[in-house]
Amino acid sequence: MTIRITSAIALIAGALCALPAAAQDKEGWPSSITIGTGSQGGTYFGYGSGFGAMISEALGINAGAEITGGPVQNVTLVETGEHQLGFVTLGPADEAIKGESPLMPGTPHENIRALFPMYQTPLQAAVLASSDIQGFTDLKDGKRVGVGPAGGTSATYWTRYFEDTDSGVVISNAGGSDTAGQLKDGLIDAFVYAAGLPTGAYAQLAVENDVRFLSMDEETLNKMLEVVPAMQPFTIPANTYEDQPEDLQTVSLWNFAIAHKDMPEGLAYEITKLAMESHGRMVQNHAAAKETLPENVTKNTVVPFHPGAIRWFKENGYEVSGSNQ
Repeated sequence: MTIRITSAIALIAGALCALPAAAQDKEGWPSSITIGTGSQGGTYFGYGSGFGAMISEALGINAGAEITGGPVQNVTLVETGEHQLGFVTLGPADEAIKGESPLMPGTPHENIRALFPMYQTPLQAAVLASSDIQGFTDLKDGKRVGVGPAGGTSATYWTRYFEDTDSGVVISNAGGSDTAGQLKDGLIDAFVYAAGLPTGAYAQLAVENDVRFLSMDEETLNKMLEVVPAMQPFTIPANTYEDQPEDLQTVSLWNFAIAHKDMPEGLAYEITKLAMESHGRMVQNHAAAKETLPENVTKNTVVPFHPGAIRWFKENGYEVSGSNQ
């Protein structure tokens, strides 16, 4: 099930105040596009809702953000053409391209194209301060662990980690906000997730409850890098959340916006331009967008870039790798 969110205010604003992109050649452009995001309480949803409003205002297209299961589902929705735009972490994207998607196993995803870099998604973990769980080595032997929605980056990689370590935890799936509520109500023992900083579900949880955030010890970090080679070490700065006075060590994956290869080149160009040239507005949408910068285009060596995106980056002096079209 997915829920479509559109911005009527944005459409009205776009009608009243057409921006320069309205003068662009719009041959073949759709009247609306759907953006695959993630669950409420996660970064994708806030980031995508805000960016959808920007597209509606600037390009005159009804852009709706849709709640989904996250990257694993988004990459397939774009591949099949059901969604025109989606957000993915590079790990699930790489697996889908190789035909290893759990949603479409054996079917290489050959229609997806990258548009622009978004931000890094760190893996995160929290327990209530009253819990006896002090670190990741305590997540074992029947502990109930919420890993986020099935098909998302969080559920995919945390589940692999727990299975690979034979921890014996009991996995549960739900959206970010729902999982935070389950921890608060004592229905689970730990809430592990993957989302950009700050993650809304964690921020609200920490404000309303006494929470302990877990930092990866060296053994846990190395094991996660072994389970998911596409990840890299990452530090969550102190005071990202309330009740988090020290830096947290973890791992992360980069996120990119993707489109179907058949998206008109002019539209892909304008969407990329909008994201790359509106940094202040993007950060207003979500703080994680501070990493939505053109120089981070080099972080993607997995997904081929769309010709429209390639044109914008080359015009602005940035080298684009993996540009097979």
